Amino acid sequence: MNSRALSACCLLLVPLGLALAGCGTETGTTTAGAPTGQATGATTGTPAPSAPPRAELEERARYAQVDPKHVYVTEADGFTLARQSAGVVGDDGFQATYVAPDGTRITLTAERGTFGDKECAATARGDRCTAEKPGWYRVSAERHTYIRSEDGVRIEVGAPPTVRKDLLRAAAEHAHRADDRELDGVLPEKPAGGREPVERGDLPPVGDGAPDNSVGVGG
Repeated sequence: MNSRALSACCLLLVPLGLALAGCGTETGTTTAGAPTGQATGATTGTPAPSAPPRAELEERARYAQVDPKHVYVTEADGFTLARQSAGVVGDDGFQATYVAPDGTRITLTAERGTFGDKECAATARGDRCTAEKPGWYRVSAERHTYIRSEDGVRIEVGAPPTVRKDLLRAAAEHAHRADDRELDGVLPEKPAGGREPVERGDLPPVGDGAPDNSVGVGG
């Protein structure tokens, strides 16, 4: 190849090299326009991970000694679920606490039972109970609570008086039976090895249920 042909060939290769270099600048972004390595689920509509199989959730509920139908969750502006607070209450009910940054708490309880005009009228002296959406509103010196019942489950959302009534009412209105994904978020994990929950052997069959710590004959 003579020098004139070589020069012409080089002139053709220079623009091609520039074009390839320009293409190289696009490798730092995804098809959604987000930088490489940045999550793009919010912009691409990628579905959230699915919940575990229902059988697994029910097994975890049995481990926690909770009836899955009694697992209710809610939301309240400025409050976050304290995961460690979620657990059994009563025989097979469920309770969870939602905490604000300053430590103020809203507690959600769901267990077997009902609540209506009769129960409202039986409110302790000095307390106040009135029918108010989403059920009944009960007030004492230490606490105010919204109560309702559905499908044989009594749902209570309560807090100290420092929590605004409108905020508490909103939390009560949002309280609902947990779906499978929400169950996965609040039920404790079952320990590896299939260990079953320990049965309490020190609870007497009658009385107030206090542990029996009596000392045998001879001290």
